[in-house]
Amino acid sequence: MHTSQPKSLRDLLLSHQLTFIALILLAVISGAYGIHIWDKASKESERINLLVQEIYQVRGDLYRQMKELFDAFFLEDRDALNEYNAYTQSILKHFADLHQIAQGDEEKKAIHEIEQHYNTFVNEAPSLFYRYQAKPNSSTQKSLYKDIETGIFSQYENVSQRAEVLLKVKQAELKSRLHEAKMTSVAILSIPVLLAGILLLLSRRFLKKSIVNPIHAIMRATEEMSAGNLKHKVPETGAQELATLSKEINKMAEELSSSRDALVRTEKQAALGLLVPMLAHNIRNPLASIRATAQVTDQPELDNDTRESLHGIISTVDRLEHWTGALLAYLNPIKPQLKPVKLCNVSQGAISLLTQKLSEKNIQLILDEVQAEEEIITDEHLLEQMIYNLILNAIEASPKDAPIYLSMHKVDTMLEIIIRDHGVGMPFTPDPHALSPGPSTKRFGTGLGIPFAFKVCEVLGGSIEFSASKPQGTCIKIALPQ
Repeated sequence: MHTSQPKSLRDLLLSHQLTFIALILLAVISGAYGIHIWDKASKESERINLLVQEIYQVRGDLYRQMKELFDAFFLEDRDALNEYNAYTQSILKHFADLHQIAQGDEEKKAIHEIEQHYNTFVNEAPSLFYRYQAKPNSSTQKSLYKDIETGIFSQYENVSQRAEVLLKVKQAELKSRLHEAKMTSVAILSIPVLLAGILLLLSRRFLKKSIVNPIHAIMRATEEMSAGNLKHKVPETGAQELATLSKEINKMAEELSSSRDALVRTEKQAALGLLVPMLAHNIRNPLASIRATAQVTDQPELDNDTRESLHGIISTVDRLEHWTGALLAYLNPIKPQLKPVKLCNVSQGAISLLTQKLSEKNIQLILDEVQAEEEIITDEHLLEQMIYNLILNAIEASPKDAPIYLSMHKVDTMLEIIIRDHGVGMPFTPDPHALSPGPSTKRFGTGLGIPFAFKVCEVLGGSIEFSASKPQGTCIKIALPQ
């Protein structure tokens, strides 16, 4: 199953920085958009208000202009005509401004209608006053007021009101647009705020998962390891740097554990190495005396029971001597002395010492002698002793009349040795790195046979493998390089 690689702290920080920059840009763009909409709406409102103001100014100047006509014709004010012409120029300027401010066909059409009706007033009003001046009586005066009020001014007011209604509608639309723009700006500006809040929550969770928890686990692991618990493992999680650090701490703990085990094993073997030679010396001297006495006492004229007892004493002493020698060989450093030797010499050298053991249980040792005359490069005595110990273990574990198989042959650049028995099998799994020699299934065993085999294979650069043999028994495979 493929697992994604954790990201490095640099990549994680970069992604967070880019995310925050993106949020800032989004907020700036949203704010700029809102300001743009508001500014556009404000300018449009200002323009419409200016249109309305100009229309009101035109109406005011028109009423003032009309008053100057009354003053000129009814009161014979000589300055009235000059004032009238001044208001005319002011109104024309207002119309020019209206044409410049107006936008769209509706506004331009409304301004054009107002201007047309103003021109109608300018053209028709003086003729009405001149008609009154020709017949200055009350009926003519009433007719003049009626024509001005219901005619020229009424039409102008209608056109002006339509323009004002149009502008009020636009103002209402603009107010609605301003409200929508405000709501849109608030909604757009709330998006970065919402995203920032979500990012803050995710960042807290991310920092806790990728940085805080791994660092806490590393600190706890260092406390455990400093207290001597080297089997404690750091979870290899979090950012890439922290996962790598956790992996290296676990590796360091494994190496420290192996070094500590090796140191304990070395110290224990060193202690045994100092004790065992002294014990072996103190044991061998009385054993030699006992064996010599038994040999001297063994005379043909003694009865069979006495001679069997003496032979038993000699055999037991020899076995004790062998165990003492094996213990010394296991504890002392082994320096192999390699030389050419024939396979048959190695096998016969190991088997010759086991003849009595084989005959006692009527066990047949089946030897594969296909390559008996083949030469190999090895330490003859170490290899003989290793095979002797392993076959001796097989004899002790095998029932009577059960055969034992020994095969020794070269395959390419390897020497393969196979020992197979039909015993009860091994009650434990041999460990080449065990701190003690190992358990023994024999009554007087030392448990050094298998550890000695591991040690010989190690110094000869080979390997040894123990497995169950069907239907029962044990199969030992040894591989030594040539």
